[in-house]
Amino acid sequence: MSTVDVMESRAHDLRRFAWLSIGAAVITITLKSVAFALTGSVGLLSDAMESVVNLVAAVVALAALAIAARPADDEHLYGHSKAEYFSAAAEGAMILVAAGAIVVSAAERFMHPRLLEHIGPGLAATVVAAAINGAVARVLLSAGRKHRSVTLTADGRHLMTDVWTSGGVVVGVLGVAVTGWDRLDPLIAIAVGANIIVAGWRLVSHSVGGLMDRALPAADHEAIDAVLDRYRTEEGVRFHALRTREAGSRRFVSIHVLVPGAWTVQAGHNLLDRLEADLDVALDGAAVFTHMEPLEDPASYADGRGHPEGVLPAPPE
Repeated sequence: MSTVDVMESRAHDLRRFAWLSIGAAVITITLKSVAFALTGSVGLLSDAMESVVNLVAAVVALAALAIAARPADDEHLYGHSKAEYFSAAAEGAMILVAAGAIVVSAAERFMHPRLLEHIGPGLAATVVAAAINGAVARVLLSAGRKHRSVTLTADGRHLMTDVWTSGGVVVGVLGVAVTGWDRLDPLIAIAVGANIIVAGWRLVSHSVGGLMDRALPAADHEAIDAVLDRYRTEEGVRFHALRTREAGSRRFVSIHVLVPGAWTVQAGHNLLDRLEADLDVALDGAAVFTHMEPLEDPASYADGRGHPEGVLPAPPE
C-alpha cells in the first residue's frame, strides 16, 4: 500500500470516529434534556449543557480532521496536521464557556432553590447517557493513541470528563432526594463547572504547546538516544543539533551527523539512509531530516542547540 493510500485510509478511520462522537452527542443531549425536563435539576441542566459542547466540539473535530488529512502542497510543505491543534483548542475554549454558564445558572438556583420532581426517571436517563459517553470515550481514546490523533484524544478525554460529571450530578440529585436540602443541587452544579474548567484549561494548554512546536516527550527522546548510541558504538559517528517537534499525529526529527571526512559521499549517504529508517521505526513513524558533516572539521561543531547535554561535543584530537 502506498503512502497516499495509507494516509487516505487513516483519514477515513478518523472521520468515522468523529461521526461516532457526533452521534453519541446527539443521543446524550436528548436523554439529558429529558432528565432536566423531568426533574428541574440545575445539576442535570449543567450536564446537558456539557453535552451540547460535546456536539459542537465533535463537528469542529470532523472539520479539523478533514483539513489535517490533506497532503502537503506548495504552501504547506509540512502538511496540514497542525489543524488538529486548532480543534482541540476550540474544544477547550468551548468547555470553558460552558463551565462559566453552568456556574452562573447554579449560583442563581442557589439563591432561589427549587423542589426537584420525578427524580427516578430523570436519573435513569442520565445514567444511560453516561454509559453511552463512557463507551464512546474508550473507543475514541484507543483510536487517538493508535493514530496519534490530538483531536480524537481531546474528544475522548472530554467525553470521559462528561462521564464523571454525570456521576457527580447523579450523586448530588440523590443527595437532594435523601436529605431534602435543595441547595445541594446547585452546589453540585458549581463543582461540575469547576471540574470542567480544569479539563478545558488542560486542552487549551496542550494545544498551545503543539502550536509552539514543543519538543517530543521524554519517552520518544529515549528511543532516539538508543538508536544514536548504537550508531556511535558500531559506526564511530557522532551527532549534535538534535531537534524534535510534533504536529498533530506527525513527528519531526532533525539531526546533524558527523562522519569521518575520508568517507565517500556514497558511504555517508548509505549510513544516513539506515539511520533515518531506524529512527522512523523507533518512533513508529516520523519524518527524519539529517545533515552530514565531516567529523574532523571544528566548524562542524558550531551549532550546539538541541544537544541533549546542552554542551558541544569536542572535536577529535
